[in-house]
Amino acid sequence: VRVFESLRERQGQQRTSGTTKQAFSVRLADGRTVNGTTGVTTPSIIAQNAWLASQTLCALVCRVNGELWELLRPLEADCELQLLGFNTTEGKQKMLHVEQSEAEGDLFSILSPLAHLFHFLPFSPRRCGGQERVLWERVCQSLASTVTTSRRTGKTFPSLCNIIYAIFIFLFSATHSFSVTFCLVCPPPLSVQVSPVTLTNPVGTSGVMRVMGVAFPREKEREEWEREQEETRKRDHRRIGKDQELFFFNDVSPGSCFFLPKGAHIYNTLADFIRTEYRRRGFHEVVTPTLYSTALWERSGHWEHYSENMFTVTGDTHTYALKPMNCPAHCLMFEQRVRSWRELPLRWADFGALHRNELSGALGGLTRVRRFCQDDAHIFCTPEQLEEEIIACLDFVRSVYRVFGFSFHCLLSTRPTPCLGEPALWDHAEQQLERSLQQFGERWQFNPGDGAFYGPKIDIQIKDAIGRQHQCATIQLDFQLPIRFDLQYVGGDGETHRPVMVHRAVLGSLERMIAILAENFSGKWPLWLSPAQVMIIPVGGGSESYAQQVVRQFREAGFMADADDDHGATLNKKIRSAQLAQYNYIFVVGEKECVSGTVSVRTRGGKQLGRRPTEKVLASLTHLRDARSNQDDF
Repeated sequence: VRVFESLRERQGQQRTSGTTKQAFSVRLADGRTVNGTTGVTTPSIIAQNAWLASQTLCALVCRVNGELWELLRPLEADCELQLLGFNTTEGKQKMLHVEQSEAEGDLFSILSPLAHLFHFLPFSPRRCGGQERVLWERVCQSLASTVTTSRRTGKTFPSLCNIIYAIFIFLFSATHSFSVTFCLVCPPPLSVQVSPVTLTNPVGTSGVMRVMGVAFPREKEREEWEREQEETRKRDHRRIGKDQELFFFNDVSPGSCFFLPKGAHIYNTLADFIRTEYRRRGFHEVVTPTLYSTALWERSGHWEHYSENMFTVTGDTHTYALKPMNCPAHCLMFEQRVRSWRELPLRWADFGALHRNELSGALGGLTRVRRFCQDDAHIFCTPEQLEEEIIACLDFVRSVYRVFGFSFHCLLSTRPTPCLGEPALWDHAEQQLERSLQQFGERWQFNPGDGAFYGPKIDIQIKDAIGRQHQCATIQLDFQLPIRFDLQYVGGDGETHRPVMVHRAVLGSLERMIAILAENFSGKWPLWLSPAQVMIIPVGGGSESYAQQVVRQFREAGFMADADDDHGATLNKKIRSAQLAQYNYIFVVGEKECVSGTVSVRTRGGKQLGRRPTEKVLASLTHLRDARSNQDDF
């Protein structure tokens, strides 16, 4: 805490050095205006004086002129201030955010001064003796008294009390095991997890445990959060992948997924879906190598900025690297011959395998892998075509996400500091993106300073079935690669011009999208995407041949169809097994169905649709599949 306080003080001094304290005004979201002093007044002070008096929940973070700020950062000039509590997305993310930082020798470490997620590490018994225990008990009692007094009198919390909502005291017993007692400073609803810790340098340590807890402003929020966590556990894509035999991982290739036949069906169906959209929208698929000389990465600038994330291979006398992205290869393709303005826009798509050397601790199922594939595409266009191309990309995103039932909103991420390129170029590009978003008509907001160093971008965040946010699609402008590769085209005036390059992905990583969809649908895949579409169950020995005939009929039509020929199971058990395996439809066929050429149809949800002619059922399901419908009835 002392280190943090000293660093914050030094940062504040750097901000205010050489400036005189001046008065300014702050306009709040409710229309009120309050006064402040340069370098002194912080959003935290304004929140306590002007906002907490009329609100139940405290501010956790804020926006200053639309930009996300920490509450303790001093304001500098006239501005608009929006205070964000736990009832906002930003406030909730701040409260539940953790920045892992383990410092050996500390009794505990507060990981983020504005987060309410705490993470304490008790170390060896020798470092937590009786005197230290008594000391921390007294500290906790003092803090509790201070907070209680501050709340009663309405005074400002001391910075330490504003950080800590709960303190865990770790007591060492005579049996060399830790027990935990809770000393609640200002008792909030809590959710706690305890797990063992493996230290990098374990010499002289034993019995180390990690305790993580989340504090909430009210019991209602805690209960809601725990329900969400339980629902998340039920929907975990790793469990679904194992239960449905979709994929697995093995240490022989860490961070690389092995897709089994059913998982490969989902993977290929998603890729075919995007390929269909490509044909409609004027994209052309290309195939590029996986391994490149470092000369390419040096030319593109990735070797300087990204080489630690690349897998390298030494061969003959050269060093090569597996590609982590496709854009440099597409620049090589563009420069192979002289391009005319009549060819533009060029829209090139690439499903090549990418490899990134992610840290082992960051790997997690399909959401973070080392080998993956993107629905990656790059557009080379004239500056005059840019706005239309961006709108077309946004429409592409909307049409795809509607199929999955995702709602979404867009973020316009503007220039970061530092960035490459002239300010005027950035201004023009950001204005074009803003006009495109306004014409697009969907909800969007500014995300100041979060653009790529080579150009501004539009990030699209989707919301799944249980309200979680995911970022998958992105549309990025790039000024630098066309310059580095000296890309040119001949314009209508006969002169050479520089094209604009757009990086674009809709699904993003196919692996990550499969994880998101598995959890969004809770393993109940819609028919068009399902790896288990139809199960045929024969009833009686004479119906088995007819069941196999129906299986062949549906497989020839492109369906994932199977027959349950287990003679030892009852009809009810077979139906139940098919439902648990998430087959979309279950066809029961017996003697009557054999004679009439029909099937008795059930849905996996248990709804009976009755006996219907097999040809009509095939036609109806083909229509549902090809329309990528999510409905069950037909």
